[in-house]
Amino acid sequence: MNSTPQAELLFHSGSVFTADGASGPARTAVAVADGRILAVGAQALDLAGPRTERVDLAGRLLVPGFQDSHIHAVFGGLELGRCDLSALKTAEEYLAAIGHYAHAHPEQEWITGGGWSLESFPGGLPTASALDAVVPDRPVFLPNRDHHGAWVNSRALGLAGITRDTPDPADGRIERDGRGEPIGVLQEGAVVLVESLLPKISEQEYDAAFDRAQALLHSLGITGWQDALVGAGIGLPDNFEVYLRAAVSGRLTARVRGALWWERERGAEQIAGLLERRRIGRGAGNGRFDPGSVKIMQDGIIENRTAALNSPYFEPCACRGHGGEPAGESGSGLSFVDPAKLGGYVAELDRLGFQVHFHALGDRAVREALDALEAALAANGGLGHRHHLAHLQVVHPDDVPRFAALGATANIQPLWACHEPQMDELAIPLLGPERAQWQYPFAALRAAGAELAAGSDWPVTSPDPIQGIHVAVNRVAPGEGGAALIPSEKLTLAQALAAYTAGSARVNHVDQAGRIAPGMLADLAVLDRDPFGAPEEEIHEARVTATYVAGQAVFQA
Repeated sequence: MNSTPQAELLFHSGSVFTADGASGPARTAVAVADGRILAVGAQALDLAGPRTERVDLAGRLLVPGFQDSHIHAVFGGLELGRCDLSALKTAEEYLAAIGHYAHAHPEQEWITGGGWSLESFPGGLPTASALDAVVPDRPVFLPNRDHHGAWVNSRALGLAGITRDTPDPADGRIERDGRGEPIGVLQEGAVVLVESLLPKISEQEYDAAFDRAQALLHSLGITGWQDALVGAGIGLPDNFEVYLRAAVSGRLTARVRGALWWERERGAEQIAGLLERRRIGRGAGNGRFDPGSVKIMQDGIIENRTAALNSPYFEPCACRGHGGEPAGESGSGLSFVDPAKLGGYVAELDRLGFQVHFHALGDRAVREALDALEAALAANGGLGHRHHLAHLQVVHPDDVPRFAALGATANIQPLWACHEPQMDELAIPLLGPERAQWQYPFAALRAAGAELAAGSDWPVTSPDPIQGIHVAVNRVAPGEGGAALIPSEKLTLAQALAAYTAGSARVNHVDQAGRIAPGMLADLAVLDRDPFGAPEEEIHEARVTATYVAGQAVFQA
């Protein structure tokens, strides 16, 4: 009796990127059975039988399924179903779309959605009066693309009771005109003043948002992700139950690591609730949802001066010479969690088995997060929970080698690492010439021994891993020419692909995915070409034609 297993699925006649090491692809075959990879190489062909489904790659590339290490999938799905501005670029386009959406949805009490870009408005600041002209009768609430601020109309300001006498919250700012009047932009924690008034999202709308998001992500070759905000954070509604329902119903086909939101206005007393949520999540449904991480948002963003920097922001002004001068009133940004307490919180989370997922964008926030991990290491030893720092826009050169020394993964969002209006007109002038050269040091971190994982931060930017890989390799926006942003920090195509596959699978604690090798989960994606055989400036043109989770097709072009 022949006990040799037969392949259920055979990929042949193309290239395979295994993500073992940083080498390129090889022309080989891959056999799959029972949700796992059975064999790679010539022996895979021998395992085909009469019932084997054969996938002729025809020279295309098979890769491990992409994993996104920092994404907001449910909130992205919500925005897709609302007034979605993410594909537009100008103030005129935004206002036309908002007016059209409001006219088409007279039943909606609030006009919500988002996705506008800061560079579309002078100083990154649109006005309530502009919104009033297109939606005068209902409140409007529209987060910007990076979700660190929101554009609201006069009706929304009035409902929230926001006037010139309203003080700024400790963790945010109400933008005002020269007379002190609110102009219609709320930054960081000030967003909550209006967002807390929004109508409650129904289970049906939330579930539809999840389904919409998962379908989109599968179409981009994504088989798993880490949701970087699970809970009710900075005014956002709680999405924990959305994942539980998807897992219990079997609708969750991806593998999801949930990063439970750390409420920055509270302290260690919230840890008991995080433990209970982890217990409930791990026991739910099909086992593909694991809320085993905790998200600590340590600072904001450069463009609104809330990213935490070691020295003050520059105030760009032609009258002050080249590059401006250090700011007085803008200071050096915000540390949302007291650095003196952060190490103790992180040490306790580490002791209890949580992975810590930091938002650390400015160089001071990066240092504060690394200091906290150092405190945890001193308290507990190396427990191997794969803590990681996301965004890393500005990293002081002295801190680059600390990642490897502390076992901290560099969680990169490559699509941001290029010259575009928000970078050139808002970020670089505020950073000044020296710090601008410390941005997104992907190659330096890798050379210093840091593990790399990659993600998108969708809906902040496109969730398409191929677009992110293009920028990681070229440091130029997809489809654009011009100068690269700090070209010495480019990754190779193999390194960038490995970060989006093996690197993110590792940080997401899915140890059996992210690589193509016998015994690994058959979470796979097929590209319509082999980008290793084309010029690097064409990487962004590749598309996913099929996605498999545990050997089952979840997307076919």
